[in-house]
Formats: sequence, C-alpha cells, structure tokens
Amino acid sequence: MNYSSVVTPLQSASNTSGSTGPSPRISEPQATTAHADDALHDAYSRTVSQVARLARPSVAHITVRRADSGAGAGSGFVFTPDGFLLTNSHVVHGAKEIIAAFADGAEYRTRLIGEDPTTDTAVLRLEGGSTGALALGDSRRLQPGQIAIAVGSPLGFEFTVTAGIVSALGRSLPGFGGRMIEDVIQTDAALNPGNSGGPLLDSAGRVIGVNTAAIPSGHGLAFAVAINTAQWVAMELMRHGRVRRASLGVAAGIAPLPRRWVRAHDWPVATGMRVQQVVAGSAAASAGLRAGDWIIGVRGQPVSQLSDLLNWLGGDAAGRVLPLKILRPRAGVLEILHVLVAPTVH
Repeated sequence: MNYSSVVTPLQSASNTSGSTGPSPRISEPQATTAHADDALHDAYSRTVSQVARLARPSVAHITVRRADSGAGAGSGFVFTPDGFLLTNSHVVHGAKEIIAAFADGAEYRTRLIGEDPTTDTAVLRLEGGSTGALALGDSRRLQPGQIAIAVGSPLGFEFTVTAGIVSALGRSLPGFGGRMIEDVIQTDAALNPGNSGGPLLDSAGRVIGVNTAAIPSGHGLAFAVAINTAQWVAMELMRHGRVRRASLGVAAGIAPLPRRWVRAHDWPVATGMRVQQVVAGSAAASAGLRAGDWIIGVRGQPVSQLSDLLNWLGGDAAGRVLPLKILRPRAGVLEILHVLVAPTVH
C-alpha cells in the first residue's frame, strides 16, 4: 500500500469540493506500524542470512553406498576443528562408503566412528582434511517460540535453508530401531528427505539439535534430537565406539513441576522427569521408586530433562550408587525423598 495516498474519507471529500481544509497527510499510526513491521522483517531476514553464511562451510551433503548395493543420502555437520561430523544413524547405517561434500566443492571420504540407533545419532570423521566447525549450543536453555533454522541437503538440493520456531520441547519420537528417541525438539522449520542429520541452529548460529525426521501427514511437524543428548552420545561413541548406558529401570518423561512447590522451594527449574513405569526387579524398584514420582535431582544437581539424567548414566556409572532427589505426591502432599540407586550397565 502507498501510504502517501492514505487519507480519511472526510479529507478526501473536502479536497474534491475545493475546500481549503487540511491537506491529505500520511496516517501516522499506520505508517508507524508498517515501518515497525518492515524493521522486524528486515531483522529476521538478516538473522537467518547471517546464520546461513556462518553454517555454510561446515554443513556437508552426505552420500552413502551400502554393502547391499543400495545407496542413500542425507546431511551432516562438522562439530570439532579436527574434522568430526554429526549426522543421523539412519543416514549411514550399513554404509560401505561415505562421502561428505561441502559447499566449496571439497569432497572427503569419511570413516564411521560409531552410531547409536536409540538416539538416531552417528559420528563420522573426515579422512585427509578438515573444515570449520559449528559451535554447539545448550538445548536446556531453549524456549518455545524462539527462532530455529534448519540447514541441509533435502531431495538432493545442496545447502538449503529453512526457518521457523521451536514449537515444543521434550517430545518422544519412535526411533528406527523400534525404541523411543527421548528429549526431542519439535519445530516448524520445514524438513524434507535429505535434511536428516543436518543442524538445527539458533539465532546466534549455535547448533541446538540434529534434524532427524518430519511427519508427512502432519503439516509443520518436524523433529530434531536435542544437541545436549547428541553431544553426550557423540562423546561416548568417540571414546568407546559405542554408547554404554546405565539403566535405572524406569520409563519417564519430562513434565512440569507443580508451580506452587517450585515457588515455595525456590527451585531453579520448572520441570522434572516424571516416572511413568517402574520395571519389576530393576534398580529403581529396589530403591522404592514409584510411578508418579518426579526425579528432580542427582548428586545435588537439578534434573529438568532427559539429558540431565543421561549425563549421570554413562557407562562409568557401573558400580556407583546414585543419590536421587525425588518429589512424591502422597495424600495431597508433596514429599521430598532422598533415595540411593545402583544402576545396571549394559
């Protein structure tokens, strides 16, 4: 709309009749709103463009030749200066040969360091070269509504950028191995086949997730493994070639803590891990955990999401006893319990 021609009906009629009344003028509130909208759009565009430029040298188009003569493709990104890449397990599973191609035309053979189908995470390493690495963010600090920028190679189109927002946190997603992938970020940044394994970035260009899946029948539903979870898995794969897991023997999911209790105890986080099921004969059962409990702390540190708990359940948890802080509703009262659990390792 051309704001120089916006006049009120009274002003227009007066000028038509030859009146010497007030001259047509810009409608100030509309112009102010328009300029503010333009400024917001410009700032958003600059942010997305800057993040795309920052990510471009570190994002790879992954092509795979499988042992069964099949082929596949996806995305990945460099996350260490010495050439380690993160991608999805389902992108590289069964691969005989993996090639990483970058926007500057460089191509590298890569070596599979390890994969973890449970979190759909895999680590690769470039052979004979390295390139710039992306900085990793902190998925614990994410808030629904903040900008999320996805970069990858969907449908064979190298280096494609889409943007949206973080729609929800702490989702669970069926994994390719049949187990649930926990601590998943939901976003409406468009993902297509080939985006798998690419980075999901915040407005500062830090990786907040590893893109893993989109639901074709659910418009605007796309998912990424939270970077805190992916980073923990990557460290296990780089050190041991596999993920060593300790198990409490519970099924649990992120859930909000009662607001009144959080305020009364000045608790630093608003969520905990709500126990949904306790496996009979497990470490958790032996320690007396029950369905409905919240796990809110480990060794004096608050637990607000799955990655907080996973950090304490690596393979080196074998033979250790973990002190858990539990919030239990009983007879309309919330009790704080301290229990000792000896995780089993597999």
